[in-house]
Amino acid sequence: MRQIIALGGGGFSMEPDNPLLDEYILRQSTKEKPEICFIPTASGDSDNYISRFYHAFKSHNCVPSHLSLFNPPARDLEGYLLSKDIIFVGGGNTKNLLALWKEWKLDQVMKQAWNQGIILSGISAGALCWFEEGVTDSFGDGVEPIKCLGFLKGSHCPHYEGEELRRPSYNRYIQTKTIQGGIAADDGVALHYINEELKHIVSSRPSASAYRVKEYQGKIVEEKLKTYYLGE
Repeated sequence: MRQIIALGGGGFSMEPDNPLLDEYILRQSTKEKPEICFIPTASGDSDNYISRFYHAFKSHNCVPSHLSLFNPPARDLEGYLLSKDIIFVGGGNTKNLLALWKEWKLDQVMKQAWNQGIILSGISAGALCWFEEGVTDSFGDGVEPIKCLGFLKGSHCPHYEGEELRRPSYNRYIQTKTIQGGIAADDGVALHYINEELKHIVSSRPSASAYRVKEYQGKIVEEKLKTYYLGE
């Protein structure tokens, strides 16, 4: 079973006092005490980000670790990652994440991990990277289209309601057919794909939602998708 859990926002880095999404990710593993590896490439392997990950996950029943490309934990990165149960990719600059992964051949390792049944997850850049394309602020001011790994079909937009430029930019690029339609997620929403199908949409915030966005006859059609609030 291939699983990807893409967070539009939320989790330990955005909601340190709200562990609902972190706990949801851990529960998807069949292991009683899963090994979860944090990959902070998109943030330039920020020490602060790594510290926040360990601070958050040390209170859960799991074995946390991280993989830094600036200070690799092992020479055999493939073997290191494929020994994990869950991979969580942090937010930051999607373009740099993809470039570094390609240089280190981590894009190939990620696909192998996915096919092997290791759960892939992540927030923002760490959510967008799994789709064919989407929108990013990696280039500086504004929000621009970007091509990604393509494990999941269609496009993606994280922080749909959380950042002012995300929704109008995503809609504009779909309307002009610059990118294809896809799924947008508010902060606090996780999209859970099983074997490339969107099976569950969960949230850590009562009002957060996901949306299917497409172009039809030159106009944007936005469908609000049923989202299950984990705090119920």
